[in-house]
Amino acid sequence: MKLLHALATLVLLTPLAQAAEQITLRVGDQNYYNVRASVEASGVLEGAPYTVDWKHFQSAAPVAEGLDAGALDLGFLGDSGFIFLAAKGAPVKLIGVSRQNPDTIALLVPKDSPAKSIEDLKGKKVAYWPGAWSQQLTLRALEKADLPNDYVEFVKLMPIDAAAALPQGSIDAFPVWEPYISQQIVFSGARPIITARNLMPGLSSIAANANSLEPKRAAIADFLGRLQKARAWVEANRQAYADLWAKKANLDQAVSRHWIDQAHMTIEPVDTQAAADYQATADFLAKTGALPKPFDFSGVIDTSFTAAFH
Repeated sequence: MKLLHALATLVLLTPLAQAAEQITLRVGDQNYYNVRASVEASGVLEGAPYTVDWKHFQSAAPVAEGLDAGALDLGFLGDSGFIFLAAKGAPVKLIGVSRQNPDTIALLVPKDSPAKSIEDLKGKKVAYWPGAWSQQLTLRALEKADLPNDYVEFVKLMPIDAAAALPQGSIDAFPVWEPYISQQIVFSGARPIITARNLMPGLSSIAANANSLEPKRAAIADFLGRLQKARAWVEANRQAYADLWAKKANLDQAVSRHWIDQAHMTIEPVDTQAAADYQATADFLAKTGALPKPFDFSGVIDTSFTAAFH
């Protein structure tokens, strides 16, 4: 009888033990990357031997905080945002990159602005967010034009606040990324006078908390491969995906279509070109004073997931 009771208890406890062993990946997403939406629309996570706990953020700063604190296993943020995070000693590694159309990072001016280049913005108010692409894009444009950093008046604003300020005339220029670019173009007639093309790599980081790598290695590798397939699915179904994404993100359909049709996002390993681009960006940020001191980026690259990409 005792044996039967012990066996019954074992049977009851086994599912609980298995549940306790279930791996969960905590993934930080942003609107720009729409990682969750692309994964769910494509169905690539079906049959995955782990669960994904999605965390959605409006900007890179809370993604960086989550990675630093160990609240996230993986997070998606721009190259400069990741560099600032790594340079301060956060326990993070770069395990993959996302490339996209460089025109999806742009400096916008209102439709009635006479400005046609960075030279036309002398003394004008330009929004930025520390460590974000907005800061890097403007600094790169000033450098290329051989102009000092104080040629424009930088105004520290979160993108959502800058998006409201531009049409009202509170700022003169808004360097930003999608979907803000398409929203401004569609709704207020704003126009880009500069994009990241030929100015900055505009790479996106697939970042990992270093302490998550070994205990969740198999799940992370599998997730990266599935994510790459999701991006390929989006490219093959851009209009259908744009309409799905509009509903999910509560975006106007015209905005979503304008953006997704030209986004061209890919998921790739950290190759030698990506590593060189990150180092060059770190060097640029240090030279301009945005980064307190030079930073050797090689120590935060993890190429051990290269085989996960197909």
